[in-house]
Amino acid sequence: MQYNPLFFNCLAEKFSLSIKESNYRMDKLVLRITLLGAITGAMAGLLVILFRLSIETSQQWLLPEGQIGNYEALPGWARLALPVAGAVLLGLIFERISVDKRSVGIVHLLDYLRFRKQRLPLANAVVQFFGGLIAIVSGHSVDREGPGVHLGAANVTLLGRRFQFSEDENYLLAAAGGAAAIAASYNTPLAGVIFVIEVFRVRYAVNHIVPVIVATVVATVISQLVFGAYPAFEVPSLSIGSLAELPVIMLMGIIIGLLAAAFIQLAATANRYTLSWRPLYAFVFAGLLTGLLAQWSPAIMGVSYDAINRIFHNNLGITALLILLATKLLATAISVGVRLPGGFIGPSLILGGAVGGLTELLTSQWYPFYQGSAGFYALTGMVAMMGAILRAPLAALVALMELTGNLNIILPGMIAVVSADIATRAIVGDRSAFTAMLKIKQQHDQAQQAIAEAQQVEREQQAEQALSEYDSPADEILHEKADPDKTPPA
Repeated sequence: MQYNPLFFNCLAEKFSLSIKESNYRMDKLVLRITLLGAITGAMAGLLVILFRLSIETSQQWLLPEGQIGNYEALPGWARLALPVAGAVLLGLIFERISVDKRSVGIVHLLDYLRFRKQRLPLANAVVQFFGGLIAIVSGHSVDREGPGVHLGAANVTLLGRRFQFSEDENYLLAAAGGAAAIAASYNTPLAGVIFVIEVFRVRYAVNHIVPVIVATVVATVISQLVFGAYPAFEVPSLSIGSLAELPVIMLMGIIIGLLAAAFIQLAATANRYTLSWRPLYAFVFAGLLTGLLAQWSPAIMGVSYDAINRIFHNNLGITALLILLATKLLATAISVGVRLPGGFIGPSLILGGAVGGLTELLTSQWYPFYQGSAGFYALTGMVAMMGAILRAPLAALVALMELTGNLNIILPGMIAVVSADIATRAIVGDRSAFTAMLKIKQQHDQAQQAIAEAQQVEREQQAEQALSEYDSPADEILHEKADPDKTPPA
């Protein structure tokens, strides 16, 4: 066979052109999804701001002296009546909407995006906005960040009405909206990106991560324009005093891991046993518990970030921190377990801050090599608890770096986060609080579906049996003709 160089040159040229066309189409797709990520981030940032301003405006109108989060100034009867009244209002609202519209929060996002592979319903986001507003303002021990993630991710539903998204684009942009909400809440854009990688299981690839990064940057800029550099709480300057404190940090991380496992177990247990309850009964149960616990620790009511500032500045004693830790853990686990429309990312920070504050107070009195500070121990405990409960250790470490701007704190932070993660994993496995409640929900849905299918089969069998036993007038005439011995009536 004779070699034809012209043929092979033409073939190589066509192959080169096809590669260029493929790269051009890929570049267009990446540019499109990146621009959509920027729009998603802007919408998520604006929604998070609107949600927070709605909460704060309501608190200024409702609480004494018009002060945001000033639940401590309420009399005892009001600290009991307010969460119960909010629970009754929420229960009545939830009982008047369909069951599928009641599902809200990050558990709802994981259910729809990771398992059902469906677009997020816009109606659930509306329920999340107003339900979360009522729950937080009425003093329930939940946060605004969990609802913010839901609201940020639900932007995809609005954009989807204008643009036709594929399944992958829908999932990616929803994750970008959730990451943007985290970034806007804490001024931590990179931690928002890592959060959706660990929690939403977004696959790491350049064309997947770039739109998420763009979304978090846009949302962070918008948040800083409104709330400044510290949108949630002001972080003091801090650093580790001595390497001799590292064993204390490791022990603190183990204790935090055990408490995180207790939180996950308690929330899952409450979720399992109240899943068949009417919303009114479940919410009132959580409201009564929160109101009673608030008699001893009013700081558990609402978002509670003012308690973090007091821990940072060492304004709470050992007894106060112990009470705050016990009551906040119990109230929050029960509240999220009964499916109140709020989150627990913020409460996890408060729980970790309380453990850190306790560790600092005890270490300063009994440990001879102590050179640290209350802020150092509190912030390290906060990110360790968040990483353990959410099963997002890398996001917790990145948040620590972004919140402090101090690379020297990364080493003790890594020790605390890893110790907490190992201790939690030893008790509850690789479950987070999200996946634990999602598994219970899916098991309940499967059981309900099996019951419904069995009832449908039973109804069909009963209908067939009734049809076979029924004799029509025509059947009676045919029977008479077939029976010659039967004489007609006179």
